[in-house]
Amino acid sequence: MKFSINREQLLKPLQQVAAVVEKRQTLPVLSNVLLEVGDGQLSMTGTDLELELVARLPLEGELEPGETTVPARKLVDIGKSLPAEADIRFEVDGERMLVRSGRSRFTLSTLPASEFPNLEEDAAGSSLEIKPDVLRGLIDRTAFSMAQQDVRYYLNGMLFELKSGRLRAVATDGHRLALCDAELDVPVEEASVILPRKGVMELSRILGDSGEVARLTIGRNHVRIVVGAITFTSKLVDGKFPEYDRVIPKEGSRKVVADRETLRQALARVAILSNEKYRGVRVQLSEGSLRIVANNPEQEEAEEEVSVDFNGSPLEIGFNVSYLLDVLNTMGGTQAELEMGDSNSSALVFDPESKAAVYVVMPMRL
Repeated sequence: MKFSINREQLLKPLQQVAAVVEKRQTLPVLSNVLLEVGDGQLSMTGTDLELELVARLPLEGELEPGETTVPARKLVDIGKSLPAEADIRFEVDGERMLVRSGRSRFTLSTLPASEFPNLEEDAAGSSLEIKPDVLRGLIDRTAFSMAQQDVRYYLNGMLFELKSGRLRAVATDGHRLALCDAELDVPVEEASVILPRKGVMELSRILGDSGEVARLTIGRNHVRIVVGAITFTSKLVDGKFPEYDRVIPKEGSRKVVADRETLRQALARVAILSNEKYRGVRVQLSEGSLRIVANNPEQEEAEEEVSVDFNGSPLEIGFNVSYLLDVLNTMGGTQAELEMGDSNSSALVFDPESKAAVYVVMPMRL
C-alpha cells in the first residue's frame, strides 16, 4: 500500500475518525484506525464496537491499493505536529508503515486489516434526507437532559422518533426532560430508536460545520448517517424509552412570561450561594414578580427579584437551579414562558414564540 496526501486534507477527517476510538481497549486492533486505498480514494475507519466512523478522501498521484491498521492517536499526533500544507507520503513495508514528510520520517507498527471488526453492513430501514444543521439543532437543544451513568441504561441516550411528518428528539434523566421537533417535507416510515450517549455527542461534532444534506437511515439495530464524505454508524440502545408524553404537564394554571436573559442572570447569581450538593432554590411567585431565594448550610443567603408578566394566585415552589439554568442557556429567543400548577407539579418551560422545543423540570422539596 502506498499513497500521498496533503496534511490539511487528511487531518480533520482523521481527527473525526480517531475521536470514536477508545484510548484503553481490550483488543489492540480497536486502538487502531483502518486505512484502505483503492478506486482512487483513501478510506479511514475507526470503531469501538458500538460506533463506527468512516471518512473517504480522494487521492491523486502515485498510489498502490492495499489495507492495514495503524495506531490512531499516534497518527493524529504526527499529522498535528507537521507543518501546514505539508505533503505526507505513506508506504507499508512488511509489518511497518513508513510515514514521510519533508525531512521527517516515522515508522509505525501495524496490525492486519483482517483483524479489524466492522459493524453490520446492512442498515436498511426508514430513510430520509435532512439538513445537518436541523439534526444538530435537535441534538443541541436536548442533549443536556440525557442521563450519564444511570442504571436505567435506556436513559443514557436520546430517543429519536419519526412520526407523521416530523422527527422528534427526546432526552430525560428522570428529573427533567427536553423535547424538540423538526418538521419534515416528505412522508416517512414511523420509527422509534434510542441512540447511545457517546453516539449522540460524536454525531453532534460531525454535523457541526457541514452544509450538505445528511442521509439518515434508522434500522432495527443501527442508525446510519451519511454526510459529505463521512459515514457514521451507531448501534442502538436495546430498551424501552419511558412514555414521555405522560410526564409533560398539560396546561398549567399559572403562566409566567419573563425576559429570558434577565431570568438566567438572576438564577446564575442566586446559584452562587445555593447548597453545593442539592442546588435547590425557592421560587416565590406573586403578581408581576418572581422572587428567587437560595440558602446553604453556612447560613448564607442570596435573593433576586425579577419583573414578570403574571397575574395569577401566589405560589412557592423549589427547583434545582442547575436544571433551570441548563434550559435557559439552551433556549433561543428573548422570552421564556413557564407554566406551573402547584408546588408539587412539574414546570413546563418554552419559548412563547416557538414551541418546537419544550422542557419539563420537576420540583424539589426544600
